[in-house]
Amino acid sequence: MADGIIALSYGDLVLASLLILLNAGLSFILRLRLEGQLLIAALRMVAQLFLVGLVLKALFAIVSPYLTGLVALAMVLFAGREILARQERRLAGWWTYGLGTTSMLMAAMIVTVLALTTQLQPDPWYHPRYAIPILGMILGNTMTGIALGLNTLATTIGRERVAIEARLALGQTWREAFGGVIREAMRSGLIPIVNAMAATGLVSLPGMMTGQILAGAEPMHAIEYQILIMFLIAGGTGLGVLSAVLGGAYRLTDSRQRLRLDRLHRTEEG
Repeated sequence: MADGIIALSYGDLVLASLLILLNAGLSFILRLRLEGQLLIAALRMVAQLFLVGLVLKALFAIVSPYLTGLVALAMVLFAGREILARQERRLAGWWTYGLGTTSMLMAAMIVTVLALTTQLQPDPWYHPRYAIPILGMILGNTMTGIALGLNTLATTIGRERVAIEARLALGQTWREAFGGVIREAMRSGLIPIVNAMAATGLVSLPGMMTGQILAGAEPMHAIEYQILIMFLIAGGTGLGVLSAVLGGAYRLTDSRQRLRLDRLHRTEEG
């Protein structure tokens, strides 16, 4: 144990992995057909985390704004791929990936740079020890919000096609005709972070706060940092969902105020 952190051995990790094997066994017995996906996801997580650990170790030693920016860009691009994979009905062509990635990049970068240059102020401000973890927390939640928002937008428009086309035929703009759909998509994208903030403290202790406490930080200091992070996540999620949903709604109409469902494709899983 050093600096308040309890060191874990590989044996400790192997022991914890038995819980994954237990879940896989239950899946096999109950015929859930999830054991393969569960084991692959666990192996993928372990490999990705160890790879990230090596990358972060090198970044912390170099402290280069270019390398930090390159890693941040790679994180955004991979997160955009996850948004694409979670859509039941997606925009044709590159639009779902491009719209989700651009919205996430804009929102996460604005919020992360704001935190680094005002509240945290590391020296230098782009230090990867601060920039990468904060960006990762904001990206993960913003990605979920955008994915839910875009999916709700596409499925709701498909379900309410007749009503939307009637409003457009009566002379309403796409913003007016899509008003209810946009609000529903926005609510869907923001519900996870709203629930997370409501449950934090009484129901759950977030990872950052728990990690700081385990590392020996004063509980009140850990709480202050966690409050900051939750506010940053909420801000990034709100900006990302708003831009993605509005962009998606705009794409599903044309200059003649017509509904363009031909720009939506259903995935094979959908």
